[in-house]
Amino acid sequence: MPTSSAASRNWRSSNSTTNGRRILMKTDTSGIVGFLGLGVMGREMARNLAQAGYTVRAFDIVSGAGDALRQFGVEIVNDIPSAVSDADIVVSMLPDTPQVEEIVRGPQGLLAVPPRGKLYVDMSTIAPEATRKLSQELAAAGVTMLDAPVSGGPIGAKNGTLTIMVGGEASGFEQATPYLRAMGTTLNHVGASGAGQTVKLCNQLICGINIQAICEALALARAWDINLPQMREVLLGGSAASWMLDKLGPAMIEGDDSAGFRIDLMMKDLRLVLEAAQKHPVPLPATALVATQYQNAQAYGEGANGNQALFRVYDRLTGQQTAKTN
Repeated sequence: MPTSSAASRNWRSSNSTTNGRRILMKTDTSGIVGFLGLGVMGREMARNLAQAGYTVRAFDIVSGAGDALRQFGVEIVNDIPSAVSDADIVVSMLPDTPQVEEIVRGPQGLLAVPPRGKLYVDMSTIAPEATRKLSQELAAAGVTMLDAPVSGGPIGAKNGTLTIMVGGEASGFEQATPYLRAMGTTLNHVGASGAGQTVKLCNQLICGINIQAICEALALARAWDINLPQMREVLLGGSAASWMLDKLGPAMIEGDDSAGFRIDLMMKDLRLVLEAAQKHPVPLPATALVATQYQNAQAYGEGANGNQALFRVYDRLTGQQTAKTN
């Protein structure tokens, strides 16, 4: 790994691997991380930071959300100030824009209790415009904010292989890089404040359209009595191959709706995409169509299920049924 930048001098390579991933060992483990948000993604990210050698003080509004992290050395605290006041960096992983606004502007938020290290990295997926406003407010208080949403889902969070797209000041990105490398393997500084969120929304736009395309292909093939597992294998060998077809295709075919990335969260992201498009404006007809399909899934109680449950919209549209396996 290159060691020319200040952000990477504290890292050395190790020959050990976890799930095939090369581990980067930090030689200076004195950094303190205040971590806010211990959901499916946040729990794994906080654990990886602790296992990289950082002191992690974590808080979630849901009591008990982080209890399992204690065995990895994560200190679970009872409020935001306890997590952030002495932190060299604060990281948040929260559901939506209002929650991020609350931890910044709330009575116990970062504006009221600025972190010692004056660096805040929000890794949630929220509105780019809101990110810019929060960044400006924090900057006035002397705190640098980066927007650093991620791609890779719960598996990427668990394995520390997330793709992280970062908006904000270059100096802040350099300062945050060693911490980010404990959570992801692909880091990209994509521009000024809000740029990370915009790139993430573009990612979600593509993912949503791709998922719907797979649903339509499977529905058409099923109507013609095509062997769906065989068709998936054939398509993976050609130009229709995609991550979604590879990872979610089997679950769609088998009727497995177990939650990885939930329908509700994808619908939230598509809402943010469409809101961002209205600001300029940019017509996104395919995204708008996908959003209606996700709304259909929510209306039938699928919101807590994984993205692959979108295929059941096509069960209803075609009058056919995929047997559930769980």
